[in-house]
Amino acid sequence: MKPTTLVLALALAVAAPLSAQEKPAAPAPALPPNMTVYYFCLLTKGPKSGTGTPEERRTAQAAHMANIQRLADTGKLLVAGPFMDGGDWRGIFIFKCGSLEEAQALVASDPLIQDGRLKAEIHPWLTMKGNLRDPEFPTPPPAQTP
Repeated sequence: MKPTTLVLALALAVAAPLSAQEKPAAPAPALPPNMTVYYFCLLTKGPKSGTGTPEERRTAQAAHMANIQRLADTGKLLVAGPFMDGGDWRGIFIFKCGSLEEAQALVASDPLIQDGRLKAEIHPWLTMKGNLRDPEFPTPPPAQTP
């Protein structure tokens, strides 16, 4: 076998398994200095939404609110709140944390997610630093309320 043929054969042999495998994800692009990433979580009705006795639903909601407070106290949950129109979209969370995996773990700690009453869809969200504010309310509330 000629040397060039051997090199080509080896290159094909090495490339074939790589193309059959999942390619590694490209590194995240560098952010402009005035931008930051948050993790936006849309909460929707889960398969067990509305199930259980009224007392079970109240207990589950109280546990959900306690978890929201715990996450807010860590400084990683910046915004949480329900939608008020009674549709399938139930609420949102906005996290400031290190990665999508961390955001997924934080959401997975929610009792309503754990028992299937809610589902979560999480997306990295890019915005300008300092955009997440409301001048009407410069300080956060001392505690979350139902």
